[in-house]
Amino acid sequence: KVLLVNCADLGASHAANVGVHLTLNAELEVYRWGPITHAPSLLDGDGGFPRTLEDVWDHADLDEVRRELRAQIERAIYWGFDVSHLDSHLATLQLRPEFFDVYLELAVDFRLPIRLTGASSERAIGFPFRRLAAEEGVLFPDNYVYPPTGNGARRTLERLLGDLRPGVTEISVHAAVDTPELRSLAPDWALRVDDHDLVANDQSIGALAKRVGVTLVGYREIRDVMRAA
Repeated sequence: KVLLVNCADLGASHAANVGVHLTLNAELEVYRWGPITHAPSLLDGDGGFPRTLEDVWDHADLDEVRRELRAQIERAIYWGFDVSHLDSHLATLQLRPEFFDVYLELAVDFRLPIRLTGASSERAIGFPFRRLAAEEGVLFPDNYVYPPTGNGARRTLERLLGDLRPGVTEISVHAAVDTPELRSLAPDWALRVDDHDLVANDQSIGALAKRVGVTLVGYREIRDVMRAA
């Protein structure tokens, strides 16, 4: 049983795992961001990305989507990051087949693993995205756990570590440093600060994982296996 570590050390050498959080939405009211390419179909009325998934799906030009997301990855590489994986903000790219095609295309082109939700979500979403990724040789975690709304990752980690399913499991962590900016934009800022303390400072999770026989890996290891294959 393997726990995927993505944002901090937890007693192993995984701190350098850096993914690109591919973004087409800016959902916050008071904190807005937008595309880094010329992409009129990806703009809301105030000049940022659309706030809702439906707005993106209804109005985005797929060529502009492809160009924008490729630019996001290339900028991260240009800035010197050794990109370890790709992820989709708000799962926008995973929930619609035509957007997933772009997600998968970028994973293949850059030879990077991707974050996907678990097999149980395929029926609700409506198409076999995990099988499609596997057929292209793109790797992804076997299991993905997102803490329930209103809960940080600490309680979820402690509960699940002793009962992980076989394979690679990723538990989502929204770690953030406590700043006035964070407090003004994120209603759940306290949970994010606690998540940061958990993965950056608290050694108990790493020790617990070792006691119950869980191996910690990062996306870099998954990427290297994918590229070797």
